[in-house]
Amino acid sequence: MASFVTEFKHLEIQLEDIISATNNFDESKVIGRGGFGKVYAGELSHSQSEEKSLVAIKRLDRRYGQGDTEFFKEIRMLSCYRHENLISLLGFCCQGGEMILIYEHASGGSLDCLLGSTDLTWTQRLRICIDAAKGLSFLHDPNGTQQRVLHCDIKSANILLDKNMTAKVSDFGLSKMGPANQQYSILITSAVGTPGYCDPLYMQMYTLTKESDVYSFGVVLFEVLCGRLCFEISNGQLKVYVPLWRKCYEENKLHEIILQDLRQQMDPSSMKTFSDIASQCLRNAREERPTMSRVVEELEIALESQEFPDLRLEVLTKYEDILMAVDPLLIYKTGKQLKELLSKGLIINEGKKWLSVNEKGEHTERIYIEACNPQSFSRYYNQEELLRHPTGDVVNSRFPGGRCYFYEIGFKARVRGEYLTPHISYTLNLVFRYKDQRDVNEYNPLRYKIDGEDETKVFMIYPSTHMREDGWFIVPLYQFTSQHTTVDLQFQFEYRRAILQVAGIEFQPSEEKVQLPVFEEYQHIVDAASQSLFYTSLYELKHILSKGIHLKDYKEWFSLNEKGQHCHMISIKDCLIPNDDFPSQYKSDEDSR
Repeated sequence: MASFVTEFKHLEIQLEDIISATNNFDESKVIGRGGFGKVYAGELSHSQSEEKSLVAIKRLDRRYGQGDTEFFKEIRMLSCYRHENLISLLGFCCQGGEMILIYEHASGGSLDCLLGSTDLTWTQRLRICIDAAKGLSFLHDPNGTQQRVLHCDIKSANILLDKNMTAKVSDFGLSKMGPANQQYSILITSAVGTPGYCDPLYMQMYTLTKESDVYSFGVVLFEVLCGRLCFEISNGQLKVYVPLWRKCYEENKLHEIILQDLRQQMDPSSMKTFSDIASQCLRNAREERPTMSRVVEELEIALESQEFPDLRLEVLTKYEDILMAVDPLLIYKTGKQLKELLSKGLIINEGKKWLSVNEKGEHTERIYIEACNPQSFSRYYNQEELLRHPTGDVVNSRFPGGRCYFYEIGFKARVRGEYLTPHISYTLNLVFRYKDQRDVNEYNPLRYKIDGEDETKVFMIYPSTHMREDGWFIVPLYQFTSQHTTVDLQFQFEYRRAILQVAGIEFQPSEEKVQLPVFEEYQHIVDAASQSLFYTSLYELKHILSKGIHLKDYKEWFSLNEKGQHCHMISIKDCLIPNDDFPSQYKSDEDSR
């Protein structure tokens, strides 16, 4: 004991301070009672605050079976395992024959006292369950090298709420520890837990596993759903409602047990997801019960269905084109999960592109160089000879699995973006590395032209200023503001002495706003263009228009002749008057203008 007190000396609080804070354990200071003794409210300074703050003071009573083992176990456990959904231990006292634990004050009370409250909405109940599930999930699967913890006494009375209604799991006096990296059972020789919440298999096998906690949590979920405790004592007899709740679920009669005031608040999908996972927690076979991390996922789905019933459909509609291009199909249950997948990035278009969506909803699109159809200016090389995987043990992290174009001889490449975010500025980057790293710091600028720009304009960049730690270069080639989701550009890269391994082109959202010059005579044409146009002068705009562009979602074609006169063509499909008796038939023709 002496060594223990020394180890946790920073948490020790003097008995005289506790007596002063509780008015010598006056009944007026009692805020809770249990099988351990009483809980008092008082103001103390402690390990996390030099100034006094309101805390919960738990005075253990040895008459109720709480001994030194349980006392020291809770101190050690709560000192090592800290999580926003676990109650925080602020200090302890073991002086004068007392065993006292000091916790953060949960001003919202315990969940068991709120189960039947009509003021506690379904959404609030879902959030409380998610918080508690996260706390228990952390105990079962802690980060790092810490041991797994079995709580062994999960019940609504041990789920406390702070002033913000954040739930925190409490009371670890009966908890057990074991290896976190394996399934295991612990032999228990005396009864643990609370009747009604305790895993039925314990009574048969006298062993507890993390699935035993899952069972107890499933009981709590049904309590939240039904608005009452899982048991009652009448005439000295204990009546447990869990078998009735399971029967109503299996017979699709949940309406008979759900708290009446909740029924009109519930989104049907939310209620079904919640009740499904609650029922799975109560399965007889332990191996059929879900993990607590899975319980968290399902409860979050139930919350999303309750708060945003149309979010999944909204997200699906917004990203429909992208989802159609993904292979294999994505697996997700909610709009939130889909957004998380998109934020991490997806390979689309049969491995030709990579796309991600940032927090602002802006798209980053990377096009593998192979999809740009690079064509060498030398007739002595063909495309397949120059397209190879990076040499050595080089990892192409930004274009995983892709081949590189070995660029020495000049070449041209067509870059077509298809999934850009309209009306934002983009930087178009070239991603490459040097074949021979000795060439990195030599003077050898990259020279290129952009089709549609002034034909006499040659761009130059100096790659060595854009090197990343992994040896790859991300060099800005061009900046523009997108007008549509698609853009079509052609680059001509001139001969260079040092060979580059080009991985691809990246469209990266830019913080710097790029404004195109406005020429009123042609602004209505620019606004109606089916693709984003790039120009820095009236001469460049006229040059683009002289080649011809599509307008109005590719339904019209517009061009300028040498005299500046307009040529306007409209698709025959948009000229014909529909006739239901003789429907028109259309066929594409590659020779069509």
